[in-house]
Parts: sequence; C-alpha cells; structure tokens
Amino acid sequence: MRSVRARAALGATLVVAVALVGAGLAVLLVLRANLIGQADLQAEVVAREVAGELATGTPYGEVELDDEEDHPVQVTDEEDRVVLVSKDLRAVTGTTTSGVTPVPAPSVSASPSPGDDDDDGDGDDGGDTARPGRGQVSNDDPDFSDGTATVDRTTADYRFAAVEATTPDGVTLTVHAGAPLAAEQEAVGTVRGAMLTGLPVLLLVVAGVTWLVTRRALRPVEGIRREMAAITASEDLTRRVPEPDSRDEIAALARTTNETLTALEASVERQRRFVADASHELRSPIASLRTQLEVAEAHPELLDLPGAVADTVRLQALAADLLLLARLDAGERPGGGTVELGALVREEVSQRTGDRIAVAVEAPEGEAFEVNGSRGQLARVVGNLLDNAQRHAGTSVAVSVAADGRGVRVEVRDDGDGVPEEERERIFERFVRLDDARSRDDGGAGLGLAIARDVAARHGGTLTVHRADGGGAAFLLRLPRRS
Repeated sequence: MRSVRARAALGATLVVAVALVGAGLAVLLVLRANLIGQADLQAEVVAREVAGELATGTPYGEVELDDEEDHPVQVTDEEDRVVLVSKDLRAVTGTTTSGVTPVPAPSVSASPSPGDDDDDGDGDDGGDTARPGRGQVSNDDPDFSDGTATVDRTTADYRFAAVEATTPDGVTLTVHAGAPLAAEQEAVGTVRGAMLTGLPVLLLVVAGVTWLVTRRALRPVEGIRREMAAITASEDLTRRVPEPDSRDEIAALARTTNETLTALEASVERQRRFVADASHELRSPIASLRTQLEVAEAHPELLDLPGAVADTVRLQALAADLLLLARLDAGERPGGGTVELGALVREEVSQRTGDRIAVAVEAPEGEAFEVNGSRGQLARVVGNLLDNAQRHAGTSVAVSVAADGRGVRVEVRDDGDGVPEEERERIFERFVRLDDARSRDDGGAGLGLAIARDVAARHGGTLTVHRADGGGAAFLLRLPRRS
C-alpha cells in the first residue's frame, strides 16, 4: 500500500464500488417503484370493475371474479363484515379484516334517509368520511396496502387496492382487490443477483486496469529515480534524467529536474571557481606579506613597513569581499530598514577626501528617494561603483540620483575609455579584469562589480552598464521605491 500504483488502484476501485453501489440501489428502487406502480394499477382496475358491478345492484353471488388466483378479491361492508370473497381465497392479510368467510348482511331499509333523493354522488353517511352516492363508485384515489393471500393453498405477496362503492340499497361496500408481487420480487431479485455477481468481477477489472495503466504511466518516473540515484552515487552533475516524449506532468517533471541539475551544476562550478580564484587571490598578498616579514626578521633595517601595511589592508579588504559574497550566496536577505539614497550618496562622497578626482553629485535635497534594504550594503554598492569610476576616469566622475517611474535610479559616470559592448556582462562576473596587464594593486581583485550586482539583485533591483553621453562608462543602479 506504500506504492502509488497500489493506492491508485485501491482508490479507483473504491470510487467505482461506491458509484456502482449507489447506481445499483437507484436502479433497484426505480425498478421496484415501477413494478409496484403496475401492480397498483392492476389492483385498482380489478377493484373498480367489481365495485362497478356492486354499484349497479348485481347480487353478490352473480359478481364476476375473473382470474381469482392472480387477483383475489374481498368485499366488506360498513361494519367490516365480509360479504364476498374469491372462491379459492383461504386467508388474507393487509386488508381491513382477515376474514375470508362471507356472512349474511342485515336487511337494509328501502326508504332513503333525508337528503338521499338529492344525492349527487357526494353524499355522506352521517360520519366524517365522504362516501359515494347510491349506485356510484368512489372517484377518490384508492388506498393501497401490502399483504398476503392464500389462494388454493398457495400463499403469496400481493398489493391490495381498496375502492368504495354504494349499492342501490344504500349499503356502502369496500372492495379489496389484489395484484401479485411475484413478478416485482422476481425482477428485483434477478437484477440484484446480477449486480452482486457482476460487481466483484467489475471491481477486479477496474483494479487490474488501474494497476496496469498506473504502472505504465509511472514507468518514466522510475527511470528518473534510477538516474537521480546514479547521479547521487557518482556525483556527476553533467548527467541528466531521461525526458519522455509525452507532454504530460511526468515530462514536465523530467524537464524541471534537468533544469534543476543544470542550475546545480552551474552553482557547484561557480563555487569551485570561486574557491580556486579566492585561493589564488589570497595567495599573492599572503606570500608578499610573509616575504616582507621574513626579510624584516633577518634584516630589520630592510623592513618595508608601508608595503606590509598596504598588503595587510588589501588582504583585509579581499577577505571582507569574500565573506560578503559567501553571505550573499548563502541567501542572506537585506534588512527591512529604510534608506534615503540621496543622503546616502552625499554622505558616501563626502567621506572620499583622498580620491584622485573630485566627484560631482547630482542629488536634489528637496526630494526623498527612499528604498527598502540594508544601508551598509547599499553604501558598499555606491562605494564600489565610485572606486571603479576613479580607477578608469580621465578627468571627471559624476553620480546622480533621480526618480525612475516607481523606482529610484543612481547613475555613476566617468570619462574613461568605457566598457566594450561585448564585455558589458562579463565585467560583473567574479575575479574578472578586462586589462590582464594591470597590476593587482591597481586593478583590484575583480570582485567590486560582482558584489554590487549581487547586492542590487538581493534588493530587488538591477545594475547595468552603458556608454555615457560624453564618453566613458555609465553604471546604472535601479531600485524599487519603499513600499
């Protein structure tokens, strides 16, 4: 029961079983109602035929009781005395009385009671029940009841209809005529037996078909599982799971799995490159610092203290960049604070007193440019963009802050050589330097722009580069306004 095939087969079987049982019960009820309706009609027809003869004054002994075995008849008077029964009727239940032996009726006065001469068929015997007038049969719907009758030593179930009639002498009689229920019972029993016999077979067929169909449908899933197990065991992320030709959910699962493997492979490769590049970048300042310390240990007079401090600062900055990238890769989200970008840019520029080129700021003070996020990380983005501009600018560096639709834009421009169009995406990769001949001291580790783009993405924004109007590079940071 732990397999999908077993649960699907069981579920389908239960659903079909419930549906078939419900449909079967409905069919049996409808069939029984129809058959009982036919029996009611037959009983009513016989009862009205006999009542019609009695209403015309036919003596009891001359009333025709045809088909007595299928339609037993019992006639009673107002006192529930049996006055007429079918010839072979031996016992009866379900009527007003179980008597089957006719008894002589008392003499009836020929003088009508007051008001009888004007009887129009809706006369009353003085009681609360309306009865038919003299020589008439009741037009009301007959009363029906279930019972049994023994006709010539054969007992069977019957459906009885009771119809009232009043003789010309003013005697109101109730005619009970029965219609056999054997056909109804036989038909219902036959249908019920067929259903009980066919239901298990049909359920077995449903369970088997569901099992086979589910097994066939899940076969690609088993292939995906085996391949994923093999990938896990071999740690070979270049492998992919088989994709079926169908366009169903399983094919979508296989495509999504392969997309996940592709992203995982790229992430692992990126991490490997990151570790290798970080090791390479750390090796140089550490080796330089160690060399200087070893020389100073052997020859203190040769100690290059400014160089050692510079290497230490560079090593510290590189370690900070690597730690920030590691936190970003781990999914660190920016804080929920509010940052006013105009004030942030002005504050960041005011602290850069040692820059080679003075930075021109275009940030209106009368307008608020508020965004959600981390003030420290956004300051890091602005600082990295300004560092990059100072490194490549010829004579000018400018930064502007302005509204941009529903967001805020920060643009950092320089008048340097700019960034070739084919390199405008690659420069945001980690440890990328477009000028391989530059020294590491001048060119940095190639992490500033990568960190800036990652931080922008974590804040729901973008960072792109294009050519400035006056030449050089223009880095454009777009962030959504504070919500």
